Amino acid sequence: MKTNTRFYKKLTALVASGLTAMMVSGTAFAADVVHIDLKDSVQMALENNRNIKSALAGVDSAKWNLSAYRRQMGPSLSWSASGMAINGKSLEEAQAAHRLYGTPAYDSAFSNTFSVGMPLYNGSLRAAIDQAGYGINSADVTLENTKQAVRYQATAGYYQILQCRNLIDVQQKAVDALQEHLDNVNAQYRVGTVARSDVLASQVQLANAQQSLVSAQNSYDVAISTLNNIIGLPTDAVLDIRDQLKYTHYDLTLDDCTKYALANRADGAAAYYAVKEAEAGVNAAKAGRYPTVNAAVSRAFAGEEPFERNHTSSDSTSAGVTATWNIFDNGVTVANVHAAESALFRAQEASRQKDESIQLDVRTAFLNLQAAEKNIRTTNTAVAQAEEDYKIAQVRYQAGVGTNLDVMDAEEKLTAARTNYYTSLYNYNTSKASLDQAMGLPVDIDVVKYKESRQAGNELNKVRKDARLHDDALLELPKEAKDASKKEAAADKQADREARRAAKAVKTGKKAATEEKGTAVKQESTQNTEERTAVEKPAESGSVAAEMAK
Repeated sequence: MKTNTRFYKKLTALVASGLTAMMVSGTAFAADVVHIDLKDSVQMALENNRNIKSALAGVDSAKWNLSAYRRQMGPSLSWSASGMAINGKSLEEAQAAHRLYGTPAYDSAFSNTFSVGMPLYNGSLRAAIDQAGYGINSADVTLENTKQAVRYQATAGYYQILQCRNLIDVQQKAVDALQEHLDNVNAQYRVGTVARSDVLASQVQLANAQQSLVSAQNSYDVAISTLNNIIGLPTDAVLDIRDQLKYTHYDLTLDDCTKYALANRADGAAAYYAVKEAEAGVNAAKAGRYPTVNAAVSRAFAGEEPFERNHTSSDSTSAGVTATWNIFDNGVTVANVHAAESALFRAQEASRQKDESIQLDVRTAFLNLQAAEKNIRTTNTAVAQAEEDYKIAQVRYQAGVGTNLDVMDAEEKLTAARTNYYTSLYNYNTSKASLDQAMGLPVDIDVVKYKESRQAGNELNKVRKDARLHDDALLELPKEAKDASKKEAAADKQADREARRAAKAVKTGKKAATEEKGTAVKQESTQNTEERTAVEKPAESGSVAAEMAK
């Protein structure tokens, strides 16, 4: 399995890098063809799908949340320090007493206190630890449920490609048959045995079939891109799939499938652990009725300089136990208990609703599987009958005893019968995949064993080990993924800083340009004013001289 995992990751990386290189270089040749089957598609989806990666992050978050609560039950070390200058009458009195009696007189004080504390009894914290423990159990089974959903998506996407390819074949056969019929009609029209309307009707029928073929080919391309997106390949990757849709009979009963689903569905287990979390929440609320007990040891000293111990009155060491009991809180604890009990009731109802939904999912998928199986038999017979009917219609038309409408109607029925057959085959295979998901067929962990090990009181690692189906099952976020996330976050911060600097530079440049433009306008205005003044002054002098000459 580990060798296969490395192969799938290498395959995905090679395809992605190859396509990226082609986009950068601008080459026009086609991408390398990727040969995959259903097993490859599912495995690649499980390794690359982003929903699974998000679920893994949820498991990691729940794990550290539990760790944070557990660590609160251990010892903690704290240090507090202060520095003060002393002045005023208290200093004057202390100095006077020092002169008379030799007692200490300090004009500054630096104090340090080191404390070690540890809770001995805290019902609220213990309940929170239980709640966080069930939270990580819920995250584990939610991850498994996500993997099952992704497996179904990959399977359904793979079958969709096979279905689209079959429909292309059906439409291509229709186009070929109608083209052959049109050639026959044209030949008969040229010798005058059929009317022009037969030619036109045959041409229209062929054009409609060609349009259906184009639509089928487009649906195939979209199905390829969709599967690429699910399995983590670039959407324009070219896939070579050799499989065919097949019919395999399954000897299943609805009762057995339903019982299996109720015991094994991962989302049903998640609802169960949500109830357990709510029960722990009730215990946490009830903890307000009881005291909390803590042990503490502290060491304090002070002096005129930092970390000096010459203030003997402040030098002390203490150790003991403290208990705190909120005897009367005006009904706050009672209100919190009632709120937690209401949350528990909601969780219980959600769990019951989930069980009912599981039964409905199984029944729906099972009935769809049965209906598709019946349709496979009927449509297979219908295809054979439609093929025979089309041959008869062709022979009758060529003999002159049948009409063009009979041939086109027989061809439409043949195309519809073939389409219905492949659709039934597709529905049967997808219904089986849907039934697998509805029953909760496992991917990485056995949900029943997981719950049994958890109920036995085992630690998380033991629970996972008991439920793990194969050694390389991915149950936690890899360190490489965490490191890549941190690097990406750092790169984003750097990009934001550079963007702010660039924006600031642009703003500064615009401000400088505006000031420079304002200075230039001001200088131009001053120059224009001086020119106008120079022109006006001679005119003014000339008028004065003329006036004096009168």
